[in-house]
Amino acid sequence: MAESERNPRFEDDLVGLDPEDPEAQAFAAHLDRMQRCEPGFTIEASLSRVEDFAESSSRAGGLRWWVAATIVVLIVLGVIVASWDIVVRAIAWLSAG
Repeated sequence: MAESERNPRFEDDLVGLDPEDPEAQAFAAHLDRMQRCEPGFTIEASLSRVEDFAESSSRAGGLRWWVAATIVVLIVLGVIVASWDIVVRAIAWLSAG
């Protein structure tokens, strides 16, 4: 890893850990995610959190993977039901008018 690509956490918080170690790099990335201070009410922040959820669930295994997959299926199902309700109400409104 080049000196310019190195996470500054290894000079501040993780002094003494090997910056080339994949586990140390993963821990530094975890600390970066935990200390991120951005407003949570923007679209970009919401998408970023969805991306973090997708990345963490793809690394999970066993029961955690199944729980994450169930949450995703429930979210998609909720979007489908809400979309269907909007379409039905729009068609009813257009046919009544």
